[in-house]
Amino acid sequence: NHIDLDINEITLKKKLLNFKRINFMKKVIVTGGLGFIGSNFINLLLNRGYFVINVDKVSYSSNENIFNKKTKNYVFIKNNLFNSDKNFRILKKFKPIAIFNFAAESHVDRSIDNPDIFVENNFLSTLKLVEAVRKYLKIKKNKKFKFIQISTDEVYGDSVNKKIKTKENDPYEPSSPYASSKASGDLLIKSYVKTFKFPGIITNSCNNFGKFQNVEKFIPTVILSILKKRNIPIYGNGLQKREWIFVEDHCEALIYILKKGKAGESYNIGSGVVKSNLEVANKIKNYFSKKYFYNKKISKIKKVIDRPGHDRLYNLNSTKIKSLGWKIKSNFDNKLKCTVDWYVNNALKFFSKKSLNLKRLGNLK
Repeated sequence: NHIDLDINEITLKKKLLNFKRINFMKKVIVTGGLGFIGSNFINLLLNRGYFVINVDKVSYSSNENIFNKKTKNYVFIKNNLFNSDKNFRILKKFKPIAIFNFAAESHVDRSIDNPDIFVENNFLSTLKLVEAVRKYLKIKKNKKFKFIQISTDEVYGDSVNKKIKTKENDPYEPSSPYASSKASGDLLIKSYVKTFKFPGIITNSCNNFGKFQNVEKFIPTVILSILKKRNIPIYGNGLQKREWIFVEDHCEALIYILKKGKAGESYNIGSGVVKSNLEVANKIKNYFSKKYFYNKKISKIKKVIDRPGHDRLYNLNSTKIKSLGWKIKSNFDNKLKCTVDWYVNNALKFFSKKSLNLKRLGNLK
């Protein structure tokens, strides 16, 4: 199930013979499928009977332990999206009905330290992939094909002074190199829709949480700080508010967009659950004390220097995606507890010891 398209054609043809048996299945390419949201989405697609081609360059945040190489209806291809020729060959070989582009650098702190990497991987690589798709669609006339660009609520900037929730047609006002690199990718898709009638769809999701999330992110950082009996680092006063969505709810929304979303449109994906960082950290601490008899005094919340350009609030209007029939199924508190339990039981299995010792970044002066 692990395919290298650069192997000799005879071997490749033998491997691809198996796919003739599943030609009746709907094939979907997922880029960045070894990452947090992408891996959860692939699991959902597999459970729904789709055939998934996972394309990932494999980076520090990739988790190769998520999928069994013998998983049915699943193929992994290692590829950097900068390889436009290989992108095209993958499309031509598998003839998917859609691409979900999750591939991206996603940690705001790292973008502050190394903006150039984010521009390369979130904008230029998107350009290479989009051009390969455009070339492919000139050969394969598929009017139902969809290119779904997975983006973020951070492209809209700080919502703290806005009287209403952010809508899809609101202007982009990114505050960080990460947000601006994602906004650039979105704008590229929007321009291709207008200029080339490209079948692009953009999704802007709020903060996700759940299993497989890299340990540098906020909720895993809180959990692991407690497990390691360390203080919990929180930027500034901890009152920055985020809209939180359980990753599986987000993935369900993407299925609705695959089936019902319209090319050229953007869809906000939000839960309506807005919590401050301080509130989330305290919920996790309280759950540890009840479930695992954890002494709250061991890991104290430590407020550290705030990162530059830290937005105070993200808050999405998700009416449009709900009009497709999607709705939140999960309870935030229950899923937060499930997430804690997963990390308690699986952190050592799914993450390297080196990554578990990562310090928070972005405390630039």
